Amino acid sequence: MPETTPKGLTGLAFGGDYNPEQWPESVWTEDVRLMREAGVSMVSVGIFSWALLEPAPGTYDFGWLDRVLDLLHANGIRVDLGTPTVVPPVWFFRAHPEALPVTADGRRYEFGSRGAICHSNADYRAAAANITTRLAERYADHPALALWHVHNEYGVPVSACYCDSCAAHFRRWLAAEYGTVDAVNEAWGTAFWGQRYGGFDEINPPRLTPTVGNPAQALDYKRFADATIRENFRAERDILHRLSPGVPVTTNFMTALSQCDSIDYWAWGREVDLVTNDHYLITDGRRTHVNLAMAADLTRSVAGGAPWLLLEHSTSGVNWQPRNPAKTPGQMARNSLAHVARGSEGAMFFQWRQSRRGAEKFHSAMLPHGGTDTRVWREVVGLGASLDALREIRSTRTVADVAVLWDWHSWWAQNLEWRPSEDHDARERADAFYEALYDRHLTVDFAHPEADLSAYPLVVVPALYLMTEAAGRNLTRYVEGGGTLLVSYFSGVVDEHDAVHEGACPGALRDVLGLTVEEFAPLLEGDTVRVTGPDGTGLAADVWTEFVVPRGAETVWTYADGPAAGRPAVTRHRLGEGTAWYVSTRLGADGLDAVLARAGEDARVPARPDLPRDVEVVRRAGGSGSYLFVINHTGTDAKVPLDTPGTELLTGESAAGRIEVPAGAVRVVRLDG
Repeated sequence: MPETTPKGLTGLAFGGDYNPEQWPESVWTEDVRLMREAGVSMVSVGIFSWALLEPAPGTYDFGWLDRVLDLLHANGIRVDLGTPTVVPPVWFFRAHPEALPVTADGRRYEFGSRGAICHSNADYRAAAANITTRLAERYADHPALALWHVHNEYGVPVSACYCDSCAAHFRRWLAAEYGTVDAVNEAWGTAFWGQRYGGFDEINPPRLTPTVGNPAQALDYKRFADATIRENFRAERDILHRLSPGVPVTTNFMTALSQCDSIDYWAWGREVDLVTNDHYLITDGRRTHVNLAMAADLTRSVAGGAPWLLLEHSTSGVNWQPRNPAKTPGQMARNSLAHVARGSEGAMFFQWRQSRRGAEKFHSAMLPHGGTDTRVWREVVGLGASLDALREIRSTRTVADVAVLWDWHSWWAQNLEWRPSEDHDARERADAFYEALYDRHLTVDFAHPEADLSAYPLVVVPALYLMTEAAGRNLTRYVEGGGTLLVSYFSGVVDEHDAVHEGACPGALRDVLGLTVEEFAPLLEGDTVRVTGPDGTGLAADVWTEFVVPRGAETVWTYADGPAAGRPAVTRHRLGEGTAWYVSTRLGADGLDAVLARAGEDARVPARPDLPRDVEVVRRAGGSGSYLFVINHTGTDAKVPLDTPGTELLTGESAAGRIEVPAGAVRVVRLDG
């Protein structure tokens, strides 16, 4: 088995992307001196350096990189070494302009940014394999090498190309997936609108059409594009495994659901030796720490529950949003340690020294433009000391309470055109259900719909539109075995080819939910409905309603008005040893909390009314012990009860009965026993 821990790293990872090529060599010595002052243990090097390493075809210059790696090693700093294949040099594109990607409407991108690559292009594949081989042959045995970092943020900003090379590759992919063109016709439903194909050579990518195209074709093209990028990752990974055995290979994911929607991270998580993730706060007015927790939980789940690594985030503001506020004092450490609480083996940043030139010169860094006499620098030094104090938690695992189902293929399918309501957003429902669980102080694992769910007392399904028959059977077994299932509207509707399951909706979930849906009844913009609960109280809902027919399920909440007035809005179905709940409308936060309270009673998930809102309590446990992270995102000091006494690792103080956490602070208690 390949190694999964950065080689030679004995504590938690702390550092960032280091781009010494942007600075005179005279600055490098100062860099490593300040890295040591801050407690930096690892940096990422060489990610965007292809043009410097191979300045002309077949001409190589590794001298500068030799000196950088030797300097870092001499100062005890480990290296996450990049293969620079995210940005081929301009000379490559001059020789192979067809390696630049083409959009669905036929425009070819120009050189001058990053990630603009046709991943089907044979010349790109050969050149990427060559530079990766050269790096591995030269640095496989370098004493600073801890981790190989392939490419950078696959799928960002371009995931799919629509050129003729991709068309030919797509046809080969379809032939391998389906065997015959008749099977493609059946899966895509090409009898509709006269789209039947007589041979694979007649099939093109889903390029621009005068009205909506074939949704099943578009869905398969997303799968093809993801698989093609993954092929290129595997090619580089296999070179590194062969030439540099014993050093783990990764690539940095972007699992936050708002930041990369083109990659199936369930599939990618099986390909890397160590799951790593980049996370940047979306400062849109919402509670950013909730989205952070969600991204961290999803990353850990992609890693199969194993420890992972936060490979990039920001010390303060970023530069690519419409408005880029600075982080408030203490927020950087709080954000970093929230990732660690949820399984990360450290906190890395983009980048070490803030750039003076280029598109990201206003993106914050560990060493700001203002140097060491800045708040950011002082907080960086403090965070380094905190991570060093937490080194004993390494290799422990985050303990989850419940599961949320997520599938990128379903998300892709829901986002295709001509759905019942453009106001329905699968990601919004995932966010809303996650936030409701977060506010009940429940730690979440994400799971694939066909995964083993038996360990979870409660499984939540937020708008999983696409669901295979196998997934439906899996959820039925889960409930029959004693689990509690909570399903949101517009779930289980279509199969893996975006074909509506035979029979009444919700196809794959009819039996487990004990109901059918006669008709979707989405609401007009701005319209709302009320649903009435068992005690007569009402809840507000909007966007979506349904005509639900119970077929074994009991009605718990009823539509008080709207298109489905008098019909079931929320149902509960006893099946075997468990129960399945269905929510047929878009409830707000209060409504979701009310339903979760009832479903939580069925699941015997403990309520935690003694924990303040926006104070996270997360546990990591393993061979070295059990650790309680308490993260106070509020402006008020918090007191959290402790069932078990212990020692607070950041202050060294004893803790018993309760732990006091100042406003905006973090405490980590090693529990006794």
